[in-house]
Amino acid sequence: MTQESKSNPNQSEGHAPDQKPIAPGTAVFGVILVLVVAGILAAVGILYRLHSNDVLAKTTTELAAPTVSVAAPRPGAPVDSFTLPGNVAAFTDSPIYARTSGYLTHWYFDIGARVKKGALLAEIATPELDQQLAQAEADLNTAEANANNAHIQADRYAGLVKSNAVSQQDTDTFMNQASATAAAVKSAQANVQRLRELQSFEKVYAPFDGVITSRNIDIGQLINAGAGQTGASELFHMQAVQTLRVYASVPQVYSQNMKRGSHIDLTFPEHIGKTYQGTLVRTADAIDPVSRTLLVEIDVDNRAGELLPGSLAQVHFKTPNAGTTFIVPAEAIMFRREGLRIGTVVNGNTAHLVPVVIGDDDGAKVQIVNGLSASDHIIQNPPDSLIDGEKVQVVSAAQFATGGK
Repeated sequence: MTQESKSNPNQSEGHAPDQKPIAPGTAVFGVILVLVVAGILAAVGILYRLHSNDVLAKTTTELAAPTVSVAAPRPGAPVDSFTLPGNVAAFTDSPIYARTSGYLTHWYFDIGARVKKGALLAEIATPELDQQLAQAEADLNTAEANANNAHIQADRYAGLVKSNAVSQQDTDTFMNQASATAAAVKSAQANVQRLRELQSFEKVYAPFDGVITSRNIDIGQLINAGAGQTGASELFHMQAVQTLRVYASVPQVYSQNMKRGSHIDLTFPEHIGKTYQGTLVRTADAIDPVSRTLLVEIDVDNRAGELLPGSLAQVHFKTPNAGTTFIVPAEAIMFRREGLRIGTVVNGNTAHLVPVVIGDDDGAKVQIVNGLSASDHIIQNPPDSLIDGEKVQVVSAAQFATGGK
């Protein structure tokens, strides 16, 4: 064993020299470095997660907002005329009922027949009523005979009482009998007259000039007197069609321009190219609180018989200039409980519902006479669920047509 081996007894062949211990300052620095790196990684992860959440929230909000297409309203021509649908009705429309009961023996006119006032329409046999009338006439004869006898007795006693041949009490009795029998005669006469008038209803006459539009009876049918609860109880239905009434509901904005006596043009789909002229004869003088319209009646001459009650007319009104108007698609109109609304976009992405008043409406486009301005951005096809203040996503018309892509 050499001297070097003796000086390092722990060192043997194949063993590395002893490592130097780590300084305390170096260990602390390493720990701090690890914590700093971990903190940086944690902060980056948190920031990334927050950014992802913001992106997700923004994307969700954008997807939840309804996609709409907007356009400016198209200016309309100055309002000087507009067209409304009108309901055509007969000047007089009446069901014909029987006033007496019996069996129908004959009818003289069928549907489509034009009759004059007083024309005989049908006859009803009333044997029971005839017997009642005969009995009432016999009762009247009896009452008249009793009254005549009582009158004679009263006159006789009135003469005798002056000579004290009869008592005053007997005289008063016969005088009262004369008065009572005279009243009985009047009662019997009234009963006879009542039955005669009922008997006169065996013949059913037309109450006015018109056309028979319905016949609900036939020979041998039992007829009941009075107006029944169903249409089947009618004998006939008549309408006076020489003059027709046309009813139209005019928007409130035009109500002050509806003047009685003004001439109104009418057109009918079955008379292409032909215009009829009517006269505005009356208005309801009240605005319907539901539709905000004024009901007007226009009478049109129909002596030629070309027009039919129950048909639909196009009523062409002419009014003074009502100011600036705009034209929007019919799909832009929203029907709400509060009234008509149009959706607009303000501040780039916020829906705002505007109350409007409409004028002419042809089914494809609507004339707006109040509520819009030229700078409004109109939602062309708003969803039914759209509410005021809701956020929307505005796209071009081409993108809207392809689903917003």
